[in-house]
Amino acid sequence: MSNKTKVNISIFKRLLQYAKSYKKSLGLALFCTILLALSGPTRPLFIGHFIVQKYIISTQDSSKLLFWCSILIIWLILEYILQFVATYLSNLVAQGIILTIRKNLFKHLSNFKMHYFDKTPIGTIVTRLVSDLEAITDVFASGLIEILGDLISLVFIILIMLFVNWKLTLLTLIPIPLLIIATKIFAKAMQRSFQLESKQVTKLNTFVQERLTGMAIVQLFSRQNQEFEAFKEINKGHRQAHINAVWAFSIFFPLVEILSSISVAFLLVFIAFQIDGVAPENPQSKYVEVIEFTFWINMLFRPIRQLADKFNVLQRGVVRAERVFEVLDLQDNIQDNGTNTVCEFDQIIQFKNVYFAYQQEEWVLKNINLTIDKGETVAFVGATGSGKSSIVNLLGRFYEFQKGDIFIGNFNVKDIELSYLRNNIAIVLQDVFLFSDTIHNNITLGNNEISREQVINASKAVGAHEFIEKLPGQYDYNIGERGGVLSSGQRQILAFIRAYVYNPTILILDEATSSIDNESELMIQKATEKLTKGRTSIVIAHRLSTIQSANKIVVLDKGEIIEQGSHTELLQMNGAYNRLYEKQFTEHK
Repeated sequence: MSNKTKVNISIFKRLLQYAKSYKKSLGLALFCTILLALSGPTRPLFIGHFIVQKYIISTQDSSKLLFWCSILIIWLILEYILQFVATYLSNLVAQGIILTIRKNLFKHLSNFKMHYFDKTPIGTIVTRLVSDLEAITDVFASGLIEILGDLISLVFIILIMLFVNWKLTLLTLIPIPLLIIATKIFAKAMQRSFQLESKQVTKLNTFVQERLTGMAIVQLFSRQNQEFEAFKEINKGHRQAHINAVWAFSIFFPLVEILSSISVAFLLVFIAFQIDGVAPENPQSKYVEVIEFTFWINMLFRPIRQLADKFNVLQRGVVRAERVFEVLDLQDNIQDNGTNTVCEFDQIIQFKNVYFAYQQEEWVLKNINLTIDKGETVAFVGATGSGKSSIVNLLGRFYEFQKGDIFIGNFNVKDIELSYLRNNIAIVLQDVFLFSDTIHNNITLGNNEISREQVINASKAVGAHEFIEKLPGQYDYNIGERGGVLSSGQRQILAFIRAYVYNPTILILDEATSSIDNESELMIQKATEKLTKGRTSIVIAHRLSTIQSANKIVVLDKGEIIEQGSHTELLQMNGAYNRLYEKQFTEHK
């Protein structure tokens, strides 16, 4: 057995673990499927012996013929009901399992480090959560149970055929070895096709998601034609993956029909020769056999044909499940080993010999030693890539530092429960993310403990209540994807209101005023004064004019602290801060 097959069996067993919660439904679906597998092959025997032989050929009793035909109709109705129950329950189980896996996957993903999302395309993640899980649905909805039913049906058909006429059975089974060989070839072709299709779906989703998200850049640089050409190439690969599957289907299924027809031809020729040697007054039994065996041959070839298809559905689901389980097994989340929930956050914050790298030992921060006093406003300045944002990301443990320690009071941040730590820290970013939801829900983030009155009071404090009231629906106005119907300044103000209502002990402003208009900046400066009053505040600044009143300004260069002090003290040093200040002053003059 190949290693790949072992992996697939392991993944398949793991999928079955999710079915334990649905034992009753799955068992009933399986029971109905088994009844169907036994009922179908028995029907030709009933038609041949009880209807054709007795009441058409032998007695020609119309009243009894009508009775037994009614029985046959009831039989078919019962089979329909069994089929309905089996299909409904198997799909119900499939959706329940996928619901569980999707919840587990989303919850698992939501606890990953930011580093995972930095390196993994969003389109790939969406594919795992949507397309791959839909393929897994088919494992239970139209794969596993139906395959088992087809196998039972095959065995039962052959046993009945052997019981009725073993010579005729062996003759009609002559094409079966060819069908088995064709099925194996088809299964391998479909497996390759599904693997290629899976890669192409991920590639296509990633490309579309990135281009739609970055459509402003595409249009700004007139890249529509170039991106369209790139899309055509990816779409061509996606189409080719499906065409490969179409080729396999278009060759395999006609071949199955030909082999089925050959089997029927063998049956007719054999019966014709036998009738020549039978007394003219007794050919009827052979006619009955022709009817029965014709039904059975169709029933025999249909499951074999469907088995190939369903096996590939199963294989496809297992391949996709393997990719989903790779993400579920990935331990890329922040290690939340901290248990402390009594830490007071209005204390001194200390960075001691902190080193941090996104990749191995390519240090972004080097030997950071810094003290931030209780209630102090500290600003970080420096060139792009100097490590300003990395420092605040470490404080909220969005990334893990490799060396050193960060303390809040006497507690190491790694000893503090992660959710408790983040509940006491609010971050307002330059690139504000808003959800496609109402203004109220974007401010509260769905927290029912924050009332509408608190939201309105916070908006009034910031000076945003007036513009919100002018919107249709006011606080219930849906702002669209990423708040696209609002200006950049309005989006930034909503982020400040969000921080205000959560009342954090530690406030971080990451270049929160660098890309807004003057009017919005005045409101944000007002909000900043209210937010920073009485709490420890960390400000990452691009414009030095916004942080001159800070208690301490820390100057970073290539991941190291090179200067720190007040605005006046740093100017007197006549160092890096002074040069940066003079450069900005000259540019704005």
